[in-house]
Amino acid sequence: MLIANHNGALRQLAPAILALVGTVTSFAMTAAPARAAANGAFYSATLTRPMDGAQKVIQKGVLWKCEGTECSAPRDTSRPAIVCARLTQKLGPVTRFATPQGDLSSEDLARCNEAAAG
Repeated sequence: MLIANHNGALRQLAPAILALVGTVTSFAMTAAPARAAANGAFYSATLTRPMDGAQKVIQKGVLWKCEGTECSAPRDTSRPAIVCARLTQKLGPVTRFATPQGDLSSEDLARCNEAAAG
């Protein structure tokens, strides 16, 4: 009798355990890409003058990783045009500045590069 009750209890718990495992697995699979995107590059810029080797530059709390003329950084809370202007103040003019949504317009890029002169 005790064995029969034990098996019945397991049968009742099995759906709950499977649901819990499914929920945890589903959450882990959806959270991983978001975490990877948050830690990866969001901005990319092409400098007019190459840097010597690989370098890391911090500008207004944003860590830029640069090699040659290519630089990348994680997302900041400022608008892309502002982040671009801050970068050019530190590293000089850029020929391209982009986010995953696309490149800055030519007008915004020109304004961004004006910050390098100032």
